[in-house]
Amino acid sequence: QVHLVESGGGLVQPGGSLRPSCAVSGSACRFNSMGWFRQAPGKERELVATITTGDTANYADSLKGRFTIARDNAKNTVFLQMNTLNPDDTAVYYCYAATTSTHYWGKGTLVSVSS
Repeated sequence: QVHLVESGGGLVQPGGSLRPSCAVSGSACRFNSMGWFRQAPGKERELVATITTGDTANYADSLKGRFTIARDNAKNTVFLQMNTLNPDDTAVYYCYAATTSTHYWGKGTLVSVSS
């Protein structure tokens, strides 16, 4: 059974940084795309960033320049470097991994940006 386990969320002050990570276990599959989505209170889940096995990254336009996604293909792990965080970034961040035929979600990690 495939499990996506996120870690590295938490409480941070405005202007701070976090680097959550997500490790996929239980599968020897090659995930064509891995990434992050987020859901803020009262809002729909939205794209943060995705990255392919060839390291082609795609970002939400509003997050370009502040967030950077990276992956370790050998370890089926994806990372999200988040800089200059502000209260609007407060959300549950969900890890995502997709093969050519299916996709998986993690349970999410909470990121709270507050002074």
